[in-house]
Amino acid sequence: MAENDYQLPEYNAQNSPAKEMRNVVDEEDPSRLVRPEVRSGMFLGDERIRYVYPSQPALRRVRTGLLEATAVTQAPRSVWGRIKRTLIGSPIPSSRAEHERLTKFKALAVLSSDAISSVAYATGACLATLILAGPGALTYVLPISIAIVILLAIVALSYRQTIPAYPNGGGSYIVAKDNLGTLPGLTAAASLLIDYVLTVSVSVASGVQTLASAFPALAPYIVVIDIVIVFMIMLVNLRGVRESGSIFAIPTYFFIFSALALIAIGLFKAYILNHQPFIAPFHPAMGTNAFPPISEPLTIFLILKAFAAGCSAMTGVEAISNGIPAFKKPETRNAAITLTWMATILGTLFIGITLLALTYGVSPTPGDSNPTVISQIAAHVFAGPLTFMFYLFSVGVLLVLVLAANTSFADFPRLSSLLARDNFMPHQFAFRGDRLAFSIGIVFLAILASVLLIVFGGNTDLLINLYAVGVFMSFTLSQGGMVRHWWKLRNEHPGWQRSMFINGLGAVTTMLVAIIIAFSKFSSGAWIVVILIPLLILMFLSIHHHYVHVERERTTEIPLSPRDIHHRLIVPIAHLKLASKQTLAYARSVAPQVSAVHVALDKKKAEDLRSEWQEWQASLGENEHSQLVILEPTHGLLHSLLDYVDNLQRQYPKDTLTVVLPEAASSSLLQRLKQDPITQRLKVALYFRPNVITTSVGIRQQQGEHIPTRPRQIQHRFIVPVAELDRASIQSLAYARSISPRVIAAHVAIEEQDVEHVRARWERLQKHLSKEDETQLVVIESPYRSLVRPLLAYIDTIRELHPEDTLTVLLPEFVVAHWWEFPLHNQTAFQLKAALLARSGIVVTNIPQHLRKGALRKEENSEH
Repeated sequence: MAENDYQLPEYNAQNSPAKEMRNVVDEEDPSRLVRPEVRSGMFLGDERIRYVYPSQPALRRVRTGLLEATAVTQAPRSVWGRIKRTLIGSPIPSSRAEHERLTKFKALAVLSSDAISSVAYATGACLATLILAGPGALTYVLPISIAIVILLAIVALSYRQTIPAYPNGGGSYIVAKDNLGTLPGLTAAASLLIDYVLTVSVSVASGVQTLASAFPALAPYIVVIDIVIVFMIMLVNLRGVRESGSIFAIPTYFFIFSALALIAIGLFKAYILNHQPFIAPFHPAMGTNAFPPISEPLTIFLILKAFAAGCSAMTGVEAISNGIPAFKKPETRNAAITLTWMATILGTLFIGITLLALTYGVSPTPGDSNPTVISQIAAHVFAGPLTFMFYLFSVGVLLVLVLAANTSFADFPRLSSLLARDNFMPHQFAFRGDRLAFSIGIVFLAILASVLLIVFGGNTDLLINLYAVGVFMSFTLSQGGMVRHWWKLRNEHPGWQRSMFINGLGAVTTMLVAIIIAFSKFSSGAWIVVILIPLLILMFLSIHHHYVHVERERTTEIPLSPRDIHHRLIVPIAHLKLASKQTLAYARSVAPQVSAVHVALDKKKAEDLRSEWQEWQASLGENEHSQLVILEPTHGLLHSLLDYVDNLQRQYPKDTLTVVLPEAASSSLLQRLKQDPITQRLKVALYFRPNVITTSVGIRQQQGEHIPTRPRQIQHRFIVPVAELDRASIQSLAYARSISPRVIAAHVAIEEQDVEHVRARWERLQKHLSKEDETQLVVIESPYRSLVRPLLAYIDTIRELHPEDTLTVLLPEFVVAHWWEFPLHNQTAFQLKAALLARSGIVVTNIPQHLRKGALRKEENSEH
């Protein structure tokens, strides 16, 4: 610890003894991380004050009651931490969020690449459907493409209406939920989430197939390459939005310019140099000798099916409207300009590639679509001295298709965070990672896309049948929501009729397309999406119901006032060694009602323990005695202890029962299990028993002297982490205050606006308490968005400043009813407990919060 000497004339031996000085610093301001020591000077009556500071300050004091976690708290402390730092980079503070936003140039790369890249497979998908009616049907690809471009213009114009109306992000979920209701909003969200996963799968699979067309030796390894690419995209996105934009901007523009070059050179060679017809005779695909046999007649149904396949070019149009907050200021203007750029580039490339397919007579390859249509076009155009451009273009197609997947990596996590914020997805999806990205959503998307690629073998034709159903459903709901939005603003917005007409036209056209796609592709795999959307909606509603139920029904019977708490403690012991004496001393310092419980599995050991106990008790003061209870084993050690706990709870229903357990301080759960498996099994069993509090006294064999063996030597100090100022927090604070007045409530604020909000609520709460029940609050700003690390830094600092005190960290912890509910909670208390149990000399007390029994049944009955 660092020490500084100060001569303070206002303090002297008479009016400022060490205890008073300590109270001034500790009790009035728990954020002043300093310990004063009053030391005698050279002369009689002369004193000086020495201020002791933490040796490694990880927290910076901002003002009274407010600390800020520094970058020291984020330093990697394990091998995995150092690997993560190498791959992802150093954490970015929240204050730099503005600097992480995207310019229009980078936004086009990040948010438009999905739509732009679809030209690499949309024309081929359309031709692959028409070829079923024979080569003569392939000429219909041109009117179908023109219809798709008109549809693109309508949708883009509609979303230009949405951008200024929803400057904080006008995704389908937000627009539909605000204007049409929760169920339509969730339908749009489910549709988009499915589409985002499919975008990654289809884009990567198509890109790798294009690469395999240029390099046939890669064909056997397509799925492996797919997974590697998804993993690489995930890593880049975990590094942050701005950095991913910087990395992917060059490949996007390389593809755009190379595709424009392909169209310009191809049309020049066809019409100027070679005088080819506008529509040339179609030839069998490269590597085949004949067209596939005609399997369907040319009907309106087949044309609609081809139109539905070509509409895959429309996916990703919503990304810009959904990602408005990612733009630099002015956000709405930059987003609208980028949307116009995207629609113009997409329409130009799509029509251009369709024209090239017609004039060069390119037909799709049956089966695995290898080589792809766009690869065949490039082989025709970039021939002779331009052959090198064929390979460059193939790499460019691969890169832009990879970037199309990146659009989903930008939007899937953002949509998931909105759903998590509204309690429709696990709350972890709402947390930003080290680099200001929604890390959980990014990793989850990578896993889902990889599974899909493995299941479908990386085959684009199979995957694309699932594609575009969901996206057009979300288009329809979004535009329908905007129609309702303008209708509500008809008295305030002068041009509401025009805006309403544009969005109404978008809603009608996209609804027709959604019906066409679902109907035409239903038997080819779209039925999976049609069934999956209601299942996802059911999952959203179930998660929301769980969160509402938890907030309303979780409870424990601990009184809300310290004066109403009557402690009764149980200390299971196997022998009377140092760890047992320390644990008993801690329990006896809390209350006199302490029972040391021993199960007599061995009669001789039980008698020896009784003799040791009497001898030890005789060495203690009369007010430090506690009783020893020796139980006859009924059906095993663990069950005998649990039966005793249950009986004592029934015998004293108004008492607060705490089981105090010595536990080996180790960062390894496996090591703790090996050292004392009975203690771990008992903790698990008690965890699921309502109204039984468990206290773990962390003891390391070589450092057991941290906790005294005499109750009167123990000076309690409590830290109570509080997330919300709810009933659970008040009960936890009351429990701590019933033991010691030296209690600090610690809250970690992720967002800057949370600081004043929590402090205001805390002040209102304190007004309703008596003077002796008031508790000091310290708020720790976490600029790196970590919850556990700033708390650990504060706990370590307090322990270092006050080594003579026994520090107890009291954790209110919610107990899930079923194992599948565990992922729905971030388990901060569980993570904090695991970290603290690696530190010797720290006591961890868990106050379990259980769901009230029968609450769910009563709630359901009341609804009926």
